[in-house]
Amino acid sequence: MAFPEPKAKKPELPKKLVQNLECKQGAVRAVRFNVDGNYCLTCGSDKSLKLWNPHKGTLLKTYSGHGYEVLDAAGSFDNSQLCSCGADKTVVLWDVASGQVIRKFRGHAGKVNCVQFNEEATMILSGSIDSSIRCWDCRSRGVVPIQILDEAKDGVSSLKVSDYEILSGSVDGRVRRYDLRAGELYSDYVGSPVTSVCFSKDGQCTLAASLDSTLRLLDKDTGELLGEYTGHKNTAYKLDCCLSEKDTHVASCSEDGQVYFWDLVEGSLTLSLPVGRGVVQSLSFHPSEPGLLTATEGRVQFWREESHPAGS
Repeated sequence: MAFPEPKAKKPELPKKLVQNLECKQGAVRAVRFNVDGNYCLTCGSDKSLKLWNPHKGTLLKTYSGHGYEVLDAAGSFDNSQLCSCGADKTVVLWDVASGQVIRKFRGHAGKVNCVQFNEEATMILSGSIDSSIRCWDCRSRGVVPIQILDEAKDGVSSLKVSDYEILSGSVDGRVRRYDLRAGELYSDYVGSPVTSVCFSKDGQCTLAASLDSTLRLLDKDTGELLGEYTGHKNTAYKLDCCLSEKDTHVASCSEDGQVYFWDLVEGSLTLSLPVGRGVVQSLSFHPSEPGLLTATEGRVQFWREESHPAGS
């Protein structure tokens, strides 16, 4: 006799504050989970990059080498290297364990807003206010990028990389997707400066946040608008958006000190999480569990679901 499948638990949202990190690095410009969600990176306006264990609230290492504020960072798939970028126009490759700079890549003509490794961490991609995406080879000693993608007509604000594609958002109001297998560029016009883009976990959709205080969910292949999410405030700052770990909800920072969650399918506002008084500048969702990092002013907070056992 076959037992009935257990009923799927309703997805829980992270709304219980479990850690408060006073980062002591000026304003935190970005917070990013590493690939497995055990660690996180914070980018400071004081030129520093810091590595934390957010589950325990402990600082593990500080990385110093940028000449101006750090704007984005990412960890490699094996946690051995970090990359970061900043207002000093550079992209930096770091050794995690030693804290040393391995390479500094110069070539962008203005501040670098976003940075990502490719899947094997053999390459770094960076997007800049100079309207270009540059691809840097981590293994070669060459100083020039191996490729420059210059289709954007204004600054590149956000960048994501899958195993065969590059997704970018630009101030020119377009979401661009470079399909490297097919050698094709797909462009979708949103109409308002795009501040953040991301892929859904199932790879079928893209999510874009823009300065008309609207998030848009697009079908990746057709560009069809599948959903719009409103209620938050985003008219002036570059703020992050993301999807929850199982693609059930859409989340966004807001200029009113809250993080907003919408039901992905229904488009209804599910939760507004009061984070702080100032702008919530950055967020990062745990890759496999209901966990959320938020950055507001000089502090990062770690939120978990209500049923999460305390102290674990």
